[in-house]
Amino acid sequence: MDENGRIGLKIASRLGYAARGVVYLLVGGLAVLAALGQGGRTTDTKGALRTLLDTPRGDALLGVIAVGLLGYAAWRFVQAVWDVDRHGKDAKGLAVRGGLLVSGVTHAGLAVFAASLALGNGGGGGGGRAEWTATLMRQPWGKWLVALAGLAVVGAGVALAVKARKEKYRKYLDPGYASLPWADAICKLGLYARAVVMAIVGGFLIIAAWRADPSQAGGLAEAMGFLRGQAYGRILFGILALGLFAFGVYGLIQAKYRRIRLPE
Repeated sequence: MDENGRIGLKIASRLGYAARGVVYLLVGGLAVLAALGQGGRTTDTKGALRTLLDTPRGDALLGVIAVGLLGYAAWRFVQAVWDVDRHGKDAKGLAVRGGLLVSGVTHAGLAVFAASLALGNGGGGGGGRAEWTATLMRQPWGKWLVALAGLAVVGAGVALAVKARKEKYRKYLDPGYASLPWADAICKLGLYARAVVMAIVGGFLIIAAWRADPSQAGGLAEAMGFLRGQAYGRILFGILALGLFAFGVYGLIQAKYRRIRLPE
């Protein structure tokens, strides 16, 4: 990779972390307002992006976020293929790199959605989680594939919780991060919140496979709604909302302090 390519990738990765952070600031912020009874709503990343259409110059903001998310997707592919963070080729390392590939595909899709909104196309079509779960179930061994996907998502959530508890995120951040005495609490809260969401979403997929009912599958908004319906749900929902907002702040911290190792 030549010098211009390295500089471009570094800019794209940092803009990508910032864009992802902004998306979760929107998701968490809307949920916090809902928890406080001040408006807001429970929504997923796509719903959060739609709210920007009602803001001044929302189309321009969506365009910038789309570019950022595309850069984030490209960075995820680089992390997975070139293993710039040195996860290795053992089973654990390959699992992490596989997760990075999935993240790249997911954020590329979100980038296309944001760009479509910015261009006035309403975000395009695209099936929801229940629809693609139904498609997967129609394949040979489909229910088992859905169950395995659910287990993988739960496992990713557990990995995030471990990352928070053991402060593993620190090894990917520049020394300047240490000058932020409040940042560890924010990063941990954000990672724990994201871990809870992923565990619930993975559980939805496992239940969908067990019952052979794709409608049981759900995403971020459904996970938050599920938590809200439990005992002490309003309190749990409020904590999770704050946690998702914190995850957005964590993204902004990564945009500034993340160590970006580039391919040779």
